[in-house]
Amino acid sequence: MSTLLAGSKAFWNRSSVDLRSDEQLAQLMDRGSVADWAILRDLAVEDASLRTRMRKIVERVELGFPGFWLALLEGMGEPVDWSKPLPKDPSL
Repeated sequence: MSTLLAGSKAFWNRSSVDLRSDEQLAQLMDRGSVADWAILRDLAVEDASLRTRMRKIVERVELGFPGFWLALLEGMGEPVDWSKPLPKDPSL
């Protein structure tokens, strides 16, 4: 998993990539490139637990493009509650 994303600029502050870490997964979802997201999508297609973790991250962490992530996950069969409020930056 980590070798595919080792060159990602999303991990500028990391010496290694470990997507078992929710913190690193959220960092990739928030700061990754479209190419990084395509790799993550391919990994998630094969890994139901990764999809579940991704959904939980969207539900509890303020990310860019949360609707994109939820639609992607729903398309892979992950249950999504569209009425659930998403985290917002309190300074906005």
